[in-house]
Amino acid sequence: MSIKWEKQEGTNLGTLTVTVPAEKVNAALDQAFKKVVKEINVPGFRKGKMPRPLFEQRFGVEALYQDALEIVMGEAYPNALDEAGIEPVDYPSIDGTENFAKGQDFTFTAKVVVKPEPKLGDYKGLEVTKQSAEVTEEEITADIEAKLAQHAEMEVKEDEAIVEGDTAVIDFEGFVGEEAFEGGKGEDYALEIGSGTFIPGFEEQLVGAKTGDNKDVVVTFPEEYHAEELAGKEATFKVTVKEVKVKVLPKLDDAFAKEIDETVETAAALREKMTAEKAEAKKAEAEAVLRDELVEKAAANAEFEVPSGMVNTEVDQMVREFDQRLQQQGMNLELYTQFSGQTEEDLRGQMKEEAENRIRVRLTLEAIAAAEKIEATEEDVNKELEEMSKQFNMTTEQITTALGGSTEILKQDIVMKKTVELLVDNAVIN
Repeated sequence: MSIKWEKQEGTNLGTLTVTVPAEKVNAALDQAFKKVVKEINVPGFRKGKMPRPLFEQRFGVEALYQDALEIVMGEAYPNALDEAGIEPVDYPSIDGTENFAKGQDFTFTAKVVVKPEPKLGDYKGLEVTKQSAEVTEEEITADIEAKLAQHAEMEVKEDEAIVEGDTAVIDFEGFVGEEAFEGGKGEDYALEIGSGTFIPGFEEQLVGAKTGDNKDVVVTFPEEYHAEELAGKEATFKVTVKEVKVKVLPKLDDAFAKEIDETVETAAALREKMTAEKAEAKKAEAEAVLRDELVEKAAANAEFEVPSGMVNTEVDQMVREFDQRLQQQGMNLELYTQFSGQTEEDLRGQMKEEAENRIRVRLTLEAIAAAEKIEATEEDVNKELEEMSKQFNMTTEQITTALGGSTEILKQDIVMKKTVELLVDNAVIN
């Protein structure tokens, strides 16, 4: 087999010309015949026993071409890619298959989109500002109040008006005009006022109502509402307030502090521990934001076009990841699109920009790693495996097996981490 690779200057597109010798073509036709003849019923012959000459006389050798072509292409195209040392990022456009014929060399061309080669800009000396990791008293107070809210008890308000933050237990039924609509009715529904759970404008109109009150709540459904028959329409909900409850927060004392965290003895110790944990979290967040900003700047300084095929593949991966997260929450992509009023195509469109950015960042880091000759050593891999072993309580052998029996992915991750560290080490940090 002979190959020729010609890349168009200034683009990610090239032409791969492949010539398969006649003996390979004939061998593929032999394989195709063995496959096809098993499915043919011919009077006078058992299934699969029809002689080849008789087959070609009756059906023509061309009847084998499609199967033989698939056999040839399935071997020739990937082998040609390996020999040419190119990495496609999209399905090729193949020409020349109409020239496939018995006893002749077969030449085809493939228009191949390959991985871009970024022209790196500045990636050393990038200037960034590191966000503060200082912890304020207000932040700790807010965190403590959040913990108190988690342990709050609900008390009934006997004859007091609803205010934001209260929970109203309501019966309701929705009407468009005089007609009740499906899904618009509920009983004993506990609605926290101000939570934004219901349609905009609904919760605000219950403020000031008391237990036993009946109220007509008039709202307009959003234009993009998932139920098309309600989208953009005005509706009236007939609401009965059956009960009003208010959150009563526990008192922050030593006993409560120990109840929510057994490692502390006093409220002061709890506050001190939460301050230390908050400082660590903010420090880690500041480091992560710093790294992200450096990587984004390096990618912005690099010059290259991201092929649409790569973007589509990345979007496919992002959709799968999103679906997996939904399933962990007891939902799936189909239900999400129904509830959100979006189609999967809408979702893909929203992900496109992030997908392209992901690719730009990844390819830029790969190019920097190549330029700086950054590699993952055996020592790096073993260290990473040991850390993962402690984290997941698994042996290093089990982790390697979980990675498909190869540490190649691990090596790629290590190289990326080292490359980001190079950006940090050479940055101007304010």
